[in-house]
Amino acid sequence: MKDIKELSLVELKDKLRQWQHPDFHAAQILRWIYQRGVQEFSQMTDLSAGLRRKLDENFSLGNLRLKSILASRDGTEKFLLQLGDGHLIESVMIPTQARFTGCVSTQVGCKFACLFCASGMGGFKRDLTVAEILGQVLYLKYNSQAKNLTHLVFMGIGEPLDNYDNVLRAVRTLNSKDGLGLGARRITISTCGIIPGIRRLSEEKLQIELSVSLHSADDRTRSLLAPVNKKYPLKDLIAACQEYIKKTKRQITFEYVLIKDINSSLSNAQKLTGLCRILKTCKVNLIPANIVGEKQIQPPNKLEILLFRDRLLKSGINVTLRKARGGDIQASCGQLRLRYEKK
Repeated sequence: MKDIKELSLVELKDKLRQWQHPDFHAAQILRWIYQRGVQEFSQMTDLSAGLRRKLDENFSLGNLRLKSILASRDGTEKFLLQLGDGHLIESVMIPTQARFTGCVSTQVGCKFACLFCASGMGGFKRDLTVAEILGQVLYLKYNSQAKNLTHLVFMGIGEPLDNYDNVLRAVRTLNSKDGLGLGARRITISTCGIIPGIRRLSEEKLQIELSVSLHSADDRTRSLLAPVNKKYPLKDLIAACQEYIKKTKRQITFEYVLIKDINSSLSNAQKLTGLCRILKTCKVNLIPANIVGEKQIQPPNKLEILLFRDRLLKSGINVTLRKARGGDIQASCGQLRLRYEKK
């Protein structure tokens, strides 16, 4: 049975007209789903009994099932969710004093095999549907300890711009006043550098945040860390980022995972400074690598991290150092799923 979250407001109105029901009920149905988190059509008490029965006969409200949950001492929660076909995905809730950030997956597995990431170690299986993406967001909002969600990042398993159409349909529903009503500037899409997707996104007229996983400012090292660089090298990626900034008037964030003995030296920092100066409108988010035992990935020591950050700051680069979250529960993307699939 089709998950009703696959339908946009317009599509749901069309279905109601086919059933000879007033189309204003479409907005009511979406508000029940996204703003009240109901799990049964029978709970939609401002709809007629006949319409509720019709909905129940033709649609479902999703079938995500909790497989496992890990809770960190810092409040981070990682959910391993099972899809209707048995595949596993991860979603994470990261609470802080000021915000509650959900991190969701967009694919089962990943094609892009970044060196430091566990997401693609089992290979790519398939894209997530619109309903599966939205289902994760609702699961985090209504089932996490926080019972809240103020920000959303598409940084879980998979490459969002490789599942472009489904991700953008989900974003529009989340942003809609009849959906979750989440402000566009509170939604971040992260990409490993899919240039056609970046260009498409620049035409969407959405004020969302874009993060680009950079990890190195030279092609040799970046190709080692993110093999997608062989197809979309730095020169072309930076040109696409410049075009994006010009069209959207939005700043881009470069995500930079610091890995011991690979990309964390002061010379690496100097190269990154030069690249950032080309763009002018960007910021850098430094992320000490999570330990991924299967790949022998280690973060630099604290002093090396701070020296790298300070070199950027002294050069006038807007830089933040991400506070490690969920380290005691293996919060690195894909690790929990990988552990279960090895059993």
